[in-house]
Amino acid sequence: MSLEQRIDAASLFWEDEHSTDQQLEAVSALATHMKFRAKSVVGLAPDKRAKYLAQLPAMTDTIAARALVNYHLERQRPMMAAFLDLLGISHENGLIIDETIAKPDSEKVQNAAKELSAKFPPDDVSLYLSTLVSQDPETWDALIDVAQPA
Repeated sequence: MSLEQRIDAASLFWEDEHSTDQQLEAVSALATHMKFRAKSVVGLAPDKRAKYLAQLPAMTDTIAARALVNYHLERQRPMMAAFLDLLGISHENGLIIDETIAKPDSEKVQNAAKELSAKFPPDDVSLYLSTLVSQDPETWDALIDVAQPA
């Protein structure tokens, strides 16, 4: 991700009311890294907090995962919806409706990923597919090789 995208994802992360646990973890990580008190990190202007989080040298998987999910939900819904449409998976604006879907056919997943790359910026597609693999490697293992940027 570019720095601008990371800052955007961090801003969305701080704004998300469902990310409280990860936000507390991020405050602690920033406070440790910057040698600030946690209260000082919380008191930072939102844009500064986002910039500092985006540039944090070591981020836990839980913080990164939550920031990526928020980013995709806010900025990449059309791409998410297109991918699920290509797979024939029911969704509402890119969110899977039935959490108990069967694992999609590997060949169909790979073909859908290639078609998605032709319709959307390849770096965005790669980030999305990599996020899917990191969130649920068992379901999306067919994407492991195609999720890498070309």
